[in-house]
Amino acid sequence: MAEDAQSRPTGGGIFPLRIRGPREFYGGLALVAVALFALWAASDLAGMRGFSFGPGTTPRLFAGLLIVVGAGIAISGLLVDGPPLESYALRGPALVVCAIVVFAVTIRGFRFSFFGLPVRIPELGLIVATFLAYMISVLAAREIRWVESLIAGAVMTAFCVVLFRYLLQLPFPLWPAF
Repeated sequence: MAEDAQSRPTGGGIFPLRIRGPREFYGGLALVAVALFALWAASDLAGMRGFSFGPGTTPRLFAGLLIVVGAGIAISGLLVDGPPLESYALRGPALVVCAIVVFAVTIRGFRFSFFGLPVRIPELGLIVATFLAYMISVLAAREIRWVESLIAGAVMTAFCVVLFRYLLQLPFPLWPAF
């Protein structure tokens, strides 16, 4: 009887679940969580009306797609054996998030109060903000090739200027306004 108890799968219930691929399972759950956050963040934006897209249509479509992909990845973590979880490095994701915040703050400028003292971050414009954000995100890598990073940053900045300012005609200032 003791041998019988040891041979049964753990998990209990009618459908015993065992996480066979923890990386895939938890990664899929993280993708679903990000998608749910995106759906919540876009909840006050207007959706599709007839055949015209509203400002909330694209975020909702991509969030829905991300939920489907994340759920598929999480389910594969239950069905297929995979490598175990390893230690998680925070440096890369933290620097990428920092680059996004720096871009958002520096493209249009930002004013806030710090212990009653007014602080003003100047409007740096699309060119400086894009290049600065790219170079901060490069620091997330363990190996940095500075010459290649500077060239790629310049190319990415030029691409963003052409795309956002000239093709999409968004009203981003190009240069700092002091």
